[in-house]
Amino acid sequence: MTPDDRTPVIVGCGEAVDRPAALGQAFDPIGLMALAARRADKDAGGGLLRQVDRLDVVNLVSWRYADPPAELAVRLGIAPRSLSYAPIGGETPTKLVHEAALAIARGEAQVALIAGGEAQHSAARAQKEGAELPWSPFAHDAPARVERATYLHSLAIALGASMPVNVYPFYEMASAHAWGQTPTAAQRESAELWARYSAVAADNPSSWLQRAFAADDIARVTPDNRLIAWPYTKLMVANPMVNQGAAVIVTSLAAAREAGVDPAAMIYPLGGAAADEPRDYLARDGFSASPAQDAVLAGARDLNDGRPFEAIELYSCFPCVPKMARRTLGLGEDVVPTVTGGLTFFGAPLNDYMLHATAAMVRRLRSGGGAGLLYGQGEFVTKHHALVLSSTRPDRPLDQDYSVAGDAEQRRGTVPSTVMPADGAATLETVTILYRRDGTVDHGVVILRTEEGARTMAAVAPDDRATLAAIVDRDRYPVGRRGTIAVGDMPRWTIGQDPSQEHLFSVSIRVS
Repeated sequence: MTPDDRTPVIVGCGEAVDRPAALGQAFDPIGLMALAARRADKDAGGGLLRQVDRLDVVNLVSWRYADPPAELAVRLGIAPRSLSYAPIGGETPTKLVHEAALAIARGEAQVALIAGGEAQHSAARAQKEGAELPWSPFAHDAPARVERATYLHSLAIALGASMPVNVYPFYEMASAHAWGQTPTAAQRESAELWARYSAVAADNPSSWLQRAFAADDIARVTPDNRLIAWPYTKLMVANPMVNQGAAVIVTSLAAAREAGVDPAAMIYPLGGAAADEPRDYLARDGFSASPAQDAVLAGARDLNDGRPFEAIELYSCFPCVPKMARRTLGLGEDVVPTVTGGLTFFGAPLNDYMLHATAAMVRRLRSGGGAGLLYGQGEFVTKHHALVLSSTRPDRPLDQDYSVAGDAEQRRGTVPSTVMPADGAATLETVTILYRRDGTVDHGVVILRTEEGARTMAAVAPDDRATLAAIVDRDRYPVGRRGTIAVGDMPRWTIGQDPSQEHLFSVSIRVS
């Protein structure tokens, strides 16, 4: 087989959404994958499933199986030579499609199937109702569904800032402050951006929330749209309570031709880029940008020879991610950053959203042509992977080495040391507030700089009205404000009285 015959092409995409009237009718996650895979096969013209020689399954959370790829293969009646189960991460579907394309280009596979699915809505409903699900037995001895974030600093864990929803707000405040925005302007940008995501979701038949939301409704705090972590409301965060599955079939050009796939339905991967930040977010140079994100998006832009993309999908677990990304890409405030609908409105089937985004992008490029950018991200602004797809056959082979870690490292600034808090003065680097379900403050979490420039963390007490008021001020951010740490059973930081004092450190904006 010639290198030309080994050109990888995406030939089929399928999705499944399950809204069971009764739990006894609910699909399990692998059932959703199998349904999506059969739809992907039909989308490609039929007959390719039985030829699958590589099967990759996205890590799933809502149910536990002893061996998810093997279970899916049995249900589909296929016998791939290669089976893999991906690690946790929102970027992994993008990586799996990319890796499948590279394996095909190397001649290691002919027909690859990438599948993922979650049934968290049904699982949560069953738990709430005390009902048994009619699924295969829960594999209690299988590896834990969610990895404990033991790689995070003990301070982050002790202060309750060890979940994504409690960490991304650090980037939200730091980045908006670095861009010179007021809190009011930043929140307006987030709400308007999310409204555009919701408008796309409203027209996507695979979406979980098929409704367009107004920006004011997204930003306004109500009993149904409570604050989760400052400044994010419920309608600004990912929604994992969904039942959704997706599948993508990638083949060699030779296999696609032999199967009779319509050439107009073939979408070509042009290449991609990937880089990571340190897993411990306190071991990073700052929170106003991500060097890894910047390097990955710059690499993707280069793959399209610097031309604008006809369509983009910017990962949307929380607003700071696409807001940072669109600035790196030089896109305007009115950009529509999705072909899918976003993790709030389309739905967030845990690690699997970007596989649905791949399906949506393939449909967009088939109908409109051009090049599209898929950008996925995982953990705590940690793992970044971009893939460029095109309706036009590339004139060069895929680059097998897609890491841009070296570029990310060159962009990275000085990383301060992290120290345990001690009594004394400290300056605010960034902050969030964690809220209870009833809307009351649980506590604040601050990232600070000591007088010596080291980084540390502390809590803000729920009854510290002056400090909380400064954090939620709509006119100015408290970044750079000095205060005092008092170490007791839990280190507490209290803001100082003079907001005009000099800052101990400066925040700069990185320009790609």
